[in-house]
Amino acid sequence: MYDVAVVGAGPAGAVAAMAAARAGASVVLLDRYDFPRDKACGDGIAPHVFEFLKDEFGLSGVDRGYPAIPVLSLTGPRGAVARRPLRGGVRVIPRVVFDARLVQEAVRAGVELRPHTVRRLWTDTDRVVLDGEIEAGVVIGADGAGSMVRRHLGEGPNPAGHVAIAIRGYASQEGPLEQRIVMYDRRWPAYAWSFPIGDGRRNIGYGEVLRGRALSRAYLLGRMATLLGDVGPAEKLRAHHLPLSTHRPLPGRGRVLLAGDALSLINPFTGEGIYYAVVSGALAGRAALHGGLAAQHYSRELTARLGRHLRHTTIAARLANTRRIVDAGISAGAKNQGVFDDFVELGLGDGLLTARLLWRTAAEAVMP
Repeated sequence: MYDVAVVGAGPAGAVAAMAAARAGASVVLLDRYDFPRDKACGDGIAPHVFEFLKDEFGLSGVDRGYPAIPVLSLTGPRGAVARRPLRGGVRVIPRVVFDARLVQEAVRAGVELRPHTVRRLWTDTDRVVLDGEIEAGVVIGADGAGSMVRRHLGEGPNPAGHVAIAIRGYASQEGPLEQRIVMYDRRWPAYAWSFPIGDGRRNIGYGEVLRGRALSRAYLLGRMATLLGDVGPAEKLRAHHLPLSTHRPLPGRGRVLLAGDALSLINPFTGEGIYYAVVSGALAGRAALHGGLAAQHYSRELTARLGRHLRHTTIAARLANTRRIVDAGISAGAKNQGVFDDFVELGLGDGLLTARLLWRTAAEAVMP
């Protein structure tokens, strides 16, 4: 019997397993795929992720070989534009590389990596049994948007309005190394992106919030081409769902916890989720050592770490439903680097709606 079983070896799962193992637990990390494996994503990773991994685990070099992209260009749904330096830069690391590096670090910490597709859970007073063959004191579900562990807890998928769909691919990179986001007015909230990797390629894609109507692959690709212009031939085009943090289930119950996408930890303002994944994974891994009280410890620590930020992103998402406000915020960022930095912190890290951001956005919104 293991102390902890982690289902899903993405960033949340790998970090959860590593955190538990470093705290002295016996840990098995289960994933249906062998690594390295691809994962549909925009691949943009904010400096907050690497700072957290270094501060919490002493990890460095996870970003080796991938340069920081120094500039972000934002185009609002009504045409406002801001192009400014990114504090610390954002690295674009394909998930086939980034996830494998985190899994490797987990294995180095003593985690047992085991290919296995988990299909059912059974919870007892002192253990959790997976598929009738794997026993653990605590299970952490880090198995993504379609989480089986989440369903075991009786939690359904996010409803319309609280889940997005995006498609991503890879194309050749031409021009300056800058991240570009172009928002779409007619189907707002929605945007296309172009993120240079630094190896002659860029990650390109388009996503929007689902409102109850299925969107075809052709539609998503058409919107991407319209907003980004001629992107040339693209490869590895894959779509994926993004459960937004505006509709989150309970973080856990008893001996079963949720982390990352399984907990709907996707920023509703930007669609970013890797920072949330590593933070929630680390907190879940440490809370797992509390056995039957794991969910209580985890919920308390998660609220302390991200609660205020998540409340602010929910408010920001509601404000952002008004296109004029979004463009006002971008216009304010174009005029002031501090406002731009606040905007980025809220969307990529654990920033808040600062007085500076709110005041300058409001001033722009009321201008003729």
